[in-house]
Amino acid sequence: MKRRMLLQSGSVVLLMGSWELARGASILAVRLWPAPDYTRVTIESDTPLLTRQTFVAQPPRLAVDIEGVTLNPALRELVAQVQADDPNIGGIRVGQFSANVVRLVIDLKQPMTPQVFSLSPVAAYHHRLVMDLYPKQAADPLAALIAERLKQKESASLAPKGKERQNANDPLGELMAQQARKGGSAANTGNSAIPQAGTARSNGTERLIIIALDPGHGGEDPGAIGPGGTREKDVVLKLAHRLRERINAMTIRGNTVHAYLTRDADFFVPLHVRVQKARQVQADLFVSLHADAFYTPRPQGASVFALSHGGASSSAARWMAAKENKADLIGGLNVQAKDREVQRALLDMSTTAQINDSLKLGGTLLSEIARVGKLHKPQVEQAAFAVLKAPDIPSVLVEAAFISNPEEETLLNSESYQEQLATALVRGIEGYFAKNPPLARNRSV
Repeated sequence: MKRRMLLQSGSVVLLMGSWELARGASILAVRLWPAPDYTRVTIESDTPLLTRQTFVAQPPRLAVDIEGVTLNPALRELVAQVQADDPNIGGIRVGQFSANVVRLVIDLKQPMTPQVFSLSPVAAYHHRLVMDLYPKQAADPLAALIAERLKQKESASLAPKGKERQNANDPLGELMAQQARKGGSAANTGNSAIPQAGTARSNGTERLIIIALDPGHGGEDPGAIGPGGTREKDVVLKLAHRLRERINAMTIRGNTVHAYLTRDADFFVPLHVRVQKARQVQADLFVSLHADAFYTPRPQGASVFALSHGGASSSAARWMAAKENKADLIGGLNVQAKDREVQRALLDMSTTAQINDSLKLGGTLLSEIARVGKLHKPQVEQAAFAVLKAPDIPSVLVEAAFISNPEEETLLNSESYQEQLATALVRGIEGYFAKNPPLARNRSV
């Protein structure tokens, strides 16, 4: 009888629902993450928030009513966090709509597809209300790469005005032709005259070699945090920027080389999107950059990982893969928005050839890293890293050092070590192509 009464009282609590729970909610923090792909607004609270949202197309704006809370300084902070150069948000207005409802209005710069969802507590986060604002015209990684390359060519070119700078022998023409076939516009690429497909040199290897650099974590996901407070997402982004400079100055077997970053600022990119971006630009190599952490400060040295068809090569590799694969959970993936294509991308698409090539790439990188710093293991390790699952791109994950080791945390913050490491990685890439010449592109994106 007593048990039945307890169950009945429990059901009353459940029927009260999140409205009653939200009445006492405290807003702990607000964060804004602008990016070309999308802008994210995050509101963190101690209990789940009950919301209603309305999207107005003209002029584009999103109104979100948050029930059971009163306007506080944390919510007002959102207004000041909007920067003039935010690609998606024009401004934010917030006010007490009624006694227990705060209304948030986000004015948008272009037509958007908003996604509003909640995340349960994970890692250091409490409950999060997330508003992801995606442009209706999705960003095209290939168009962005072409625009960036054209900008570099124009600033570096010494050709007299009026002379043709673009010709059939220019490897950039191949990418521009791909963009034209995809239906990209001149406005998207920043060029007024896109060559037709026939102008691209497709029967040889003289072309633009693309190295996809993937700075791990970002945005809501800080990655590992060192004892001195260094965040993994920050040091790997700095390393990626250094690498980009060196790679863009390279030539390999007479071919121009260009680095493409899956993120070039502090924002969250889901694991499967990192893979998709690399495939969309038809990258020749994929290098994911990270900084190791362990639950003790003793481990030290850099590591290189490739994908594994079966089990991990060691228990440490298995543990590392499991930790890195949690990035989506911490970063805040909208699981409800997964479509069939996304689910397919999350499947193991690896091939034996891709893994073999990845091991070759990893081996050359590891031998060069050994010349500038310590190695954690003398061989390439393997595990089921989700970010390494592009079926047609040799892919490796580089753990630059153990950020959890105080000495190596200092190294990661050192410009000298970052310079040395960037040089070692470039040499490793050159060493890989010396034995594995780039082939003409024929894969589909």
